[in-house]
Amino acid sequence: MTTVLIADDQPMQRFGFRMLLESQDDMTVVGEASNGTEAVRLVDRHHPDVVLMDIRMPGLDGIEATRRIITTGARTRILIVTTFDLDEYAYDGLRAGASGFLVKDAQPEELLAGIRAVAAGDAVVAPSLTRRLLDAYIHHLPPSPTAADTPRPEDPRLATLTDREREILTVIGQGWSNTEIAERLHLAESTVKTHVGRILAKTGTRDRVQAVILAYDTQLVSPA
Repeated sequence: MTTVLIADDQPMQRFGFRMLLESQDDMTVVGEASNGTEAVRLVDRHHPDVVLMDIRMPGLDGIEATRRIITTGARTRILIVTTFDLDEYAYDGLRAGASGFLVKDAQPEELLAGIRAVAAGDAVVAPSLTRRLLDAYIHHLPPSPTAADTPRPEDPRLATLTDREREILTVIGQGWSNTEIAERLHLAESTVKTHVGRILAKTGTRDRVQAVILAYDTQLVSPA
């Protein structure tokens, strides 16, 4: 049974989500929050598998609530619900630690599939779409050093990666799927999955979305 917390300041939106989720045999709603503060408190109380997190809420917004929940080390995963797929706030939510995002007008089956994917540890947003978000809002990232600057020291999260793992992290950041990595680097797909798992473990990234962001932050990948 996947437990879900709904965080949205619109009562009718919460009601609609609850009706949909409770129609499923494998899902149950453990609580509702009308703002980020309530969401953080209810996560601490109920430890849900997934939070459906609205962004624009009074008081503590969904971005800061996501950041606080992730900082606690909770196993709860966050699925951001936004109005537009290229919303700057969706970008901020991913960087705060959300495992993906969906638009509010998504089809019910898309929402249900997204919740199940996040609960299983997968990322809902395709890496290529994550890259599109990062390219759109690249001005939020630290500027790349120029020749006149003092080079930044290598990020310690990369220190334990092998050359092959660093190569794979780079192409993950470029939006390649496991199948594309296997085909282009002449590897078995099972080998790629093993490498990806080791990369996530070594770098402390929660999922593939966070790995794309890491590739940008460490400048393994530059904006298109």
